Amino acid sequence: MSGRDAVYVLLLAAVPALILLHLVVAPYTKVEESFHIQAAHDILAYGIPTRNVSERFRADYDHFTFPGAVPRTFVGAALLAGLARPFIWLQDNVDRQLLIRAILGLFNAVSLLSFARSLRRTAGKTTAVWYLLFQSSQFHVLYYASRTLSNMFAFGMTTLALRYLLQEPSISTAAYRSRARLSLCLLTVAGIIFRSELAIFLATNTIFLLVTRRISILREIIPAGIVGLAIGLTTTVFVDSFFWQRFPLWPEFEAFKFNVIHGQASAWGVDPWYFYFVNAVPRLLLNPLAYLVGIPTSLVQPATRSLAISLLVPSLVFLAIYSAQPHKEWRFIIYTIPALTAACAPGASYIWTHRTKSIIYHLLSLALLASTLASFAVSTFVLLPASSANYPGAHALHALHNHAIPHVDKTSNASVYLGNLACQTGVTRFLQYPATHSGPSAWSYDKTESPVVKSDPAFWSQFDYALVEPGEEAELVLSSSSEAGKWQPIDAVSGFAGLRVLRPGDEAVGNVEGNLLAYVLGDKGVEVWTKGRELARRLVTRGWWAEVRMENKILVLKRAKVENA
Repeated sequence: MSGRDAVYVLLLAAVPALILLHLVVAPYTKVEESFHIQAAHDILAYGIPTRNVSERFRADYDHFTFPGAVPRTFVGAALLAGLARPFIWLQDNVDRQLLIRAILGLFNAVSLLSFARSLRRTAGKTTAVWYLLFQSSQFHVLYYASRTLSNMFAFGMTTLALRYLLQEPSISTAAYRSRARLSLCLLTVAGIIFRSELAIFLATNTIFLLVTRRISILREIIPAGIVGLAIGLTTTVFVDSFFWQRFPLWPEFEAFKFNVIHGQASAWGVDPWYFYFVNAVPRLLLNPLAYLVGIPTSLVQPATRSLAISLLVPSLVFLAIYSAQPHKEWRFIIYTIPALTAACAPGASYIWTHRTKSIIYHLLSLALLASTLASFAVSTFVLLPASSANYPGAHALHALHNHAIPHVDKTSNASVYLGNLACQTGVTRFLQYPATHSGPSAWSYDKTESPVVKSDPAFWSQFDYALVEPGEEAELVLSSSSEAGKWQPIDAVSGFAGLRVLRPGDEAVGNVEGNLLAYVLGDKGVEVWTKGRELARRLVTRGWWAEVRMENKILVLKRAKVENA
C-alpha cells in the first residue's frame, strides 16, 4: 500500500471515529433535539400500541403532554428505535440514548464516506484525501452528525443525493441519468419527511442539471418527483397520523405553514440577508484557507473548473434564495457543506501536486496543511470541550441520582421537579430512573412551566427534589420551606460560561479539557496534553491560550424530610 493509499484509508476511518468521539465526549442533548430523542425513548420503553391506542399514547408518550408549536415526524425516531432493538436484545443494560445517537451518527458517517469514495473516482485520490482532511477538521458536521435534529436525519440523505450527482468518468450517460433520478428522489423524500427547505435545494440542483443538459424533464425529473412524492407522503402521513392520532397529518407541511406562511419563525430571531455567507458558512467550513485558496484555485484551473462549478452553483443559489427567510440558523444550510467542502478539495489537490514546481505553490501547500491542523486542533481541543460543558441539566440529574439512589430501596418513590434550564440542557427520559422502566420503583418527574403555578408554595410541597437555576427560581423553592419539609441545596452543577483567554504569564487551569481527556485517554493522555499545551504556549502562541470557563448553572435541591431517603 502506497503512502497516499494509507493516508486515504486512515482518513476514511477517521470520519466515523471522530463522530463517535464527539458523541462519547458530549453524549447529552439540547432542547432542539428533544422531540426525536424523547420519541425514540417512548417507542423503545412502551412499544407501539395496537389496542387503546389513543389512551396509551396520552398515558405514556411525551408528545401529547409536550407537543411543541407544531407536530414533528416520528419517522426518524421509529427507524432509530427499530435499528436499536436488536442491540438491546443482546445487551439490555446498554446506554440506549448513546446507542440511538450512535446509529444516526454512523449513518451520516457512511453517507460522508460514500461521497468521498465517489469524489475519488471523479477527481482522483489526492482530491479525496484533501476533502477528507477538510471534512475531518471541521467541527459542526462531526459534532452534530449524531444529534437527533430533523436536519441531521435529512443530512445523510442529502449527502448521498449529492454523491449520486458526481460525474464519475467510468459510468455511462444512461447510468448517470439513473443516478440523477435516485438523487432527486432522495432529496424529495428528505424534504417531504424531515425539512421543507430542501424543496429549494431540490429545485436548485434540478434546474442546474437541466440547464447543463445532464437530465431531461420527462425521463428524470417527473419520474423522480412522482416516486419521491409517493414514498415521502405515504410514509409520513401513515406513520405520523398514527402517532399523533390525527388523520391526515403531514407534519413538515404544518411546520412550513407555521414558520414560513404565518411568519412565526421570526419570533426566534431575525438575521440580515448576508448571515449565511459571512457567518454560518465560514463557521461550518472552519478552515479559512480551504475556501479562500481552495475554491478560487478550483475555479481557475481548467481541469477542475467544471467539477467546482457543479458543486458550487446549486448550493450557493440555494443559500442566496434561502437568505430571504428572516430567521436563520446554520443547521438550515448544513446540507451544502459536503459540496462546498468538496469544491475546496480540487484546488488544494492541484496546489499540493504542483508544490515542487513553484515557491508559491510550495508555500500555499504548507499553509493549507498548517491551517487544516489548526482547524482540527480548534475543533477537537477548544470547540468540543466547550460544547461538552453545555449540558448542566444532564449532569445535575446524574448528580441527583448519585446522591439519592444509593440511599433508597428498590420500591422507593421520589418526585423530582425539572426546571426549564435543566430540560433545555440535557435532561431526557432516557436519563430518568429507572432507566429501563421496569420494576416497582415509581420515580416521577415534573416539568411544569407556568410561573403562576410555581408561585404557589403548596406546589413545591409535592416534590422531594428540584433542579433549578440559581437566583429567582431557587429562591422561590427555598422560600417555600414549611413543616412539610425544609429545602436545602445538596449540589451545584456548573456549565459553559464562555472562553477564558489566557495572557502570557497566566496559569492554565483546563479542568474541562483535562476531565475529558482523562475520560477518553486516561491520566497519561492528560499528561501528554498538558505538556503539549505548555510547549505550544511557549513556542507558538507566545503565552496566549484559551480554555473553557465554567459557572454554576443549576442547583440540586432536596427537601429535608424525604421518606426513605
